[in-house]
Formats: sequence, structure tokens, C-alpha cells
Amino acid sequence: MSDQNRRKFIKAGSLALAAGVTGTLASCGESKKSAVDTPNINFNKNYQWKMVTTWPPNFPVLGEGCKLLAQWVKEMSGGRLKIEVYGGGELIPSLECFDAVSHGAVEMASGSGYYWAGKLPAATLFSSVPFGVTAQQMNTWILNAGGLQLWEEIYAPFNLLPLPGGNTGQQAGGWYNKEINNLSDYEGLKIRMPGLGGKMIKKAGGNAVLVAGGELFTNLERGVIDATEWIGPYHDYKMGFHRVAKHYYFPGWHEPGTVLEMMMNKDKFLELPLDIQEILKTACLKLNQWMLLEFEAKNAIYLQKMLDEGVDIRTFPAEVLDGMRRIGQEVITELTDTDPQSKKIYEHFLDFRKKAELWSRVSEGR
Repeated sequence: MSDQNRRKFIKAGSLALAAGVTGTLASCGESKKSAVDTPNINFNKNYQWKMVTTWPPNFPVLGEGCKLLAQWVKEMSGGRLKIEVYGGGELIPSLECFDAVSHGAVEMASGSGYYWAGKLPAATLFSSVPFGVTAQQMNTWILNAGGLQLWEEIYAPFNLLPLPGGNTGQQAGGWYNKEINNLSDYEGLKIRMPGLGGKMIKKAGGNAVLVAGGELFTNLERGVIDATEWIGPYHDYKMGFHRVAKHYYFPGWHEPGTVLEMMMNKDKFLELPLDIQEILKTACLKLNQWMLLEFEAKNAIYLQKMLDEGVDIRTFPAEVLDGMRRIGQEVITELTDTDPQSKKIYEHFLDFRKKAELWSRVSEGR
């Protein structure tokens, strides 16, 4: 910035500050003349909600985060809204959360959009796009670049209101009982992988299945599946996958920054007083940040723990990553060619991604 421009900038800032002080003094003088507008809050009316989750009961970070959200909401609302949290299978099966909230059987749920891709294909784009963007960029797209409005649009016919409710960050590539040296090694492979990544596995000749988290260890141990992806070092270690699988692969090309969701029954949400509505939304945003940071902290510790214990950690060969990238584009094209909602959302995502990647290259040298 030139000296001349710098002086103009400082002068403009000084004028704005002076105007702000003058405005503040004027408002102080008028405070006695006008009443402050405040919402009409009934502190005697309480609300009781149920939250169901796709996660196993009391599951670290994921289930833990849901209970933290309930605690925050209770504290911020002065006990006027209490949320009872149920893990997957405690009240309903894990993968029935979408319908349960949509029909009003429960008020809210924690899950991720790709679990509902069978009934709403475009929902998977609000979880993660293979070879897509980082967690920071996904949050930016959804919360500050128009993605949330598109998400609300596709959930509206189901009487659902979605919000980001966590992010796993960059995931691991998964646990395999056979080596993956080229794309042909996926032929006949049975692997737990949801979303667009699962469709890519099928195109590569494998068989992708959707299995609830609580069943993964047993299925892998008994050979029902040959491989599984889950999240990252912390959870994968806690799940014990290193005891029943030979190889741990990176990176998780299928989920580079997976968004988790809090979805609420829209009618139930609108029945709440405005202040509690804002408390709920604020708590979801707090959870979204807390969960990502907790994953980052724990994964760093547990990756080192695995290395110390001799876990066979591998990187997918370039040939596999290049092949999957090509297949991924084919899968996306098939989705957008057959589903207008997905096409609209993906084009919006791509427009954001181009800008985000340019900024990353300039600002971070990526």
C-alpha cells in the first residue's frame, strides 16, 4: 500500500470511528425516550425433545458430541429445552433416523446425508465428495457460500431442517485383508463404504455394502466383509480394526472432509420460541467446531500409537488413486445426469471449489 493510500485509509477509519462515537452518544441521550424491543419470552413453558443417532450408544466424539449439545442447550435455555439422546438401536434402528424425524416420531437426529441417498440422492453431496475439498472448505461452502440454502431446499419436502453438526476431517482409506496394488484388486472385494465412494467401488468391480458402525468389527472378523472404512486413527483403534485386518490404507480419497448433520423436524422447530430456536442453531454450530477439532487432536495421538504398535500403515499407490479419481468423475456424471437436484447442487459446489482452490494455492501454496 502506497503512503498516499495508507493516509487515506487511516483518515477514513478515523472518520468512521468519530461517527460511531457521535452515534453512540446520541443514542445514549435518546435511551430514556424509547423502550427497547425485546421478545416475549415465557420462562414457565418447557420443552422435551428426543434425538436419535446413527452412531452406537455413547460412541466417542460422535455420540459424545450429541450429549454435549443436549447439555449446552439445556444450560443456554435455562432448562427450558431438554433433549434426550438415544444411540443407534436404542429407540430405532440407526438407518431409520431420517424417516423418524421426518414423520415427527422424534424431534431431531444426528447422522450424515449419504445414509439417505437411497431416497434422496442429492443428500450425499452434503456429506462428502470424493477427491473433494477439505473440512474447512466444506464448512465454508455450506455456511457462508450458499450451500445451506440448497440443503434446506431438498430437505423441505420431508419437513426437515438440516444443519452442519460436526465434521470428521480427512478420513483414513480403510482396513483391508488384502493388498491393494492396482484397481483390479478391488474386483470381488466386499467393503463397507457408503455414499459416492461406495458407487465408485462398485464401478471398480467390488461390492460396497452399508453396515451400521456397531456391526463392523464382527463382520470384518467373520469375513462377512473383506474391508471397511470408518473414520480415522482414533475411532478405528477404539473399534479394534487393527486386530482383525492386516493393512491400514491412506488417504481416504472417498471422504476428505465429511460433514455430519443435525436434522430437525421443521414443524417442531418452528413451535419453539425464537430464542430457543437460536440457542439450538448456535449449539449446532458449536458442536460442528468442537467435533472437528476433537478429531484432529485425537487422530494425531492414535496414529502415533498405531505406528508404535506396529500396525501396517500404507499409502494407496498412485495408480489406484488416479484410477479412482477417473471413476469418481464417471459416478458424479451419472448422478448429475439422472437427478436434477444433484446437478444443481454439484454445479454450485464446483463453482465454489474453483474459487476456494485458487485462494488456497495463493494463500497456502497448495
